[in-house]
Amino acid sequence: MTGIRPVAGSTTAGFGPNPHAGSGTSGDGHDRRRSLASWQQTLDELEGDVVSARAALARGRGEEIAAWGRRTADWVPPTDLGPIPADLRERAARLLQHQLAVGEELVERILQSQRQRDVAARMSYTPSRPVASFVDRGL
Repeated sequence: MTGIRPVAGSTTAGFGPNPHAGSGTSGDGHDRRRSLASWQQTLDELEGDVVSARAALARGRGEEIAAWGRRTADWVPPTDLGPIPADLRERAARLLQHQLAVGEELVERILQSQRQRDVAARMSYTPSRPVASFVDRGL
């Protein structure tokens, strides 16, 4: 389902008025404004998360970046949002592209960090020069 509703008072396949179309009352305008405001707030929150993740990447702190990768709670949209208003579709599409780009960068940084840890774990921490295990008193 696309979330696009038929125009109020439209007909469906020649069987009279569509029972699912809006009534066209003044309350619809209020609902649209409320929906627009709810969507704007939701998009603001999502954009804030993306900006925070981008800032964490820019700071380059491994633990902070890894913390973004360990987030386990998926975003669950509020149930009262309804379909996204046409005025906000372009903004939402840009946000999605930004989220995907930051997500790819997070994955790359996490993989890079794991590779570095693997290399560090394989490195020998013994001194680079041999240390005498006895003292020659003959000299």
